[in-house]
Amino acid sequence: MKKINVFLLIVVAGFASCKKSYVDDGGKSNPNVNMTTYDFLKSDTLFADLVHLIDRAGLKETVNGDITFFATTNYGVQDYLKAMKQRRAVELGDENITYTLDSIPLSNLDSLKTYMFAGKINRNQITLQGQLYNSLFGAIPNVQYLIKMTRTFEYNAYVDHVDYVTYVKVYGSRDDQALDPTSIPPDQVDQGTTCQTSGIVTTTGVVHVLGGFHRLLFNNDVLQ
Repeated sequence: MKKINVFLLIVVAGFASCKKSYVDDGGKSNPNVNMTTYDFLKSDTLFADLVHLIDRAGLKETVNGDITFFATTNYGVQDYLKAMKQRRAVELGDENITYTLDSIPLSNLDSLKTYMFAGKINRNQITLQGQLYNSLFGAIPNVQYLIKMTRTFEYNAYVDHVDYVTYVKVYGSRDDQALDPTSIPPDQVDQGTTCQTSGIVTTTGVVHVLGGFHRLLFNNDVLQ
């Protein structure tokens, strides 16, 4: 049998049983789900925290628009909460404070739109070169979002290659096109994350699920 150059991830029991894995991409064997994007997210407990934030932000209708949504799992939301609690504890001088999903200022939650892109951007439209986009949040000075494929040959005993959908927050120009990436200031280094599952086609749009190590809003505070 010849190797094939497409890696199909068969999702049997849904995402709720997934551990905090880095990537397990390749798309679903049957990518179509007969529900809206919001209902798809709400149907799986892995996205319970994200759905709570969508509801608080009043973004249900936006999520159910003709968009592509990069969904953060509970792992990424909980790490974000830890970081925000840590910041607030320093501000108040009290490490025993409580910080929950409802503690996040509503003004912060509009930034969930940085995970949303107009139209359906599915695997067959994403290239290794990638393309820069502005999100539904709108233009951000010095920031764009790169959606591209990252190719790996680590499974070459089974398939020729695997292409992971990759979502990158680009500061200024793309680091992957820099002549000398080591010269880029630390605060200008692009932040990228690969998807653990991609190309989920709902009745309203497309969903790509970010890996469990992606922290909401690309927060990179050092957790104590």
